[in-house]
Amino acid sequence: MAFEKNYRVKLTADAFNRVDDSPDEKFYRIPRFTSHIDAAAIEAVTDLYRKKLTKNTRVLDLMSSWLSHLPTEISYRQVVGLGMNVRELANNKQLTDRVVHDLNRQPNLPFSDNVFDVGLICVSIDYLTQPIAVLKEIGRVLNTHSVLIITYSDRYFETKATAAWLCLSNEQRAYLIKSFLNEAGCYEAIELLDCSPGVGDPLYAVVATVSKNTEG
Repeated sequence: MAFEKNYRVKLTADAFNRVDDSPDEKFYRIPRFTSHIDAAAIEAVTDLYRKKLTKNTRVLDLMSSWLSHLPTEISYRQVVGLGMNVRELANNKQLTDRVVHDLNRQPNLPFSDNVFDVGLICVSIDYLTQPIAVLKEIGRVLNTHSVLIITYSDRYFETKATAAWLCLSNEQRAYLIKSFLNEAGCYEAIELLDCSPGVGDPLYAVVATVSKNTEG
């Protein structure tokens, strides 16, 4: 898939409604020790990280679980996982630090300014009900020129995905994420990528660079 269109996503008033609007802490209370994408798509995520990440960086893995898909051959200064289930985070061996935090209830991140070098959101942005507020916060806690890597596929919990996500195609979802990043006002050099392995689950990515010079 080639993302070359000048495509704009217009959001409706119910764009961030969900079939299941009950508190997320209830839904995520039970750990799910399963992969949310297949092995080929996981390798595509890892390969993308391999191309974009460098050694000795401080990584923020948002909406994290028991797997982070980071390349094992790269050494990291710190890998902080922020997620919803304490047991899933505890079983993630790639994390150096773990924070249980509900971004839909509280989009503000519990970190100081400019403390991370890379931000990751892996197959989870479809669940955010306040994505622009969260992306602004990510821009705050990442250093200038840091990279944010957002990946997504076509597998998700339908009852927890937003209405905006459910009504769009995979291609349109890339432009939706791009519109969120533009609205957040602290990103530049936004790339839309098709990283699909060719068999099994598709894998797409939106990669952006933090720019502190833009108001937001």
